[in-house]
Order: sequence, then structure tokens, then C-alpha cells
Amino acid sequence: MAAQKRLEKGSVYEKYDVDGDGVVSDEELDVERRMIELEDLRSDMENEDKKQDAQRNMAWFALGGMLLYPAFVITATLFKLDNAAKILGDMAAVYFVSVAAIVAAFYGKEAITQKKVDKK
Repeated sequence: MAAQKRLEKGSVYEKYDVDGDGVVSDEELDVERRMIELEDLRSDMENEDKKQDAQRNMAWFALGGMLLYPAFVITATLFKLDNAAKILGDMAAVYFVSVAAIVAAFYGKEAITQKKVDKK
């Protein structure tokens, strides 16, 4: 069996020598590889959380707009902006269907995701 190669002082691989014996074993390299994989997994989970937060905020913003829309029509009427009130009223059907589709897509995705989690 060949003699093990010892690390030189200041070697870039010195950080992998966990037990400080001057030799980087396969086990020490494997531990480092697993730590990197766990770090990548944690990063992926954080990104997924940020994405879910953004989608949740979008759905709430859309719902808020849906609730405020009639207030804009009433306000336009109160300020005698009849043309603006008519335009807002004409746009209402398309707006409500679009917002409903956004919200439905969000909650549908959440239901499918939860179903997948429950199966595991």
C-alpha cells in the first residue's frame, strides 16, 4: 500500500482536513460534499418560499383591487365624472374575470401542491 500524501502547509485542501491529521480522507471529502448539498437544498427552499410569498402577495393585491373597483366607480359618479364611471363600468366584466382567474390559479396551485405533500 502506498504511503498517504500529506497536505502542504497553506494548501487549498487544508480546510477539508477536519481532524487535523494532515491527510484529507474520502470520509472528510464526503462530509464536505454532503454539507454543500444541504446548503444548496436550503437555498432552494428559501427561493421557493420567496416565490410563494410573491404569489400570495399578488393574489391578495388582486383581491384588494377587486374590492376597491366598485369604490372607484362610485367615486367617479360622486365627482360627476360620468364618462369615467361609464368606462370603469364597461371594463368591470373583463377586470373581474381576469382577477378571478389570477386568484383561482393561485389557490388551485396551492391545492395541487398540498395534495402532493399529503401523499408523501
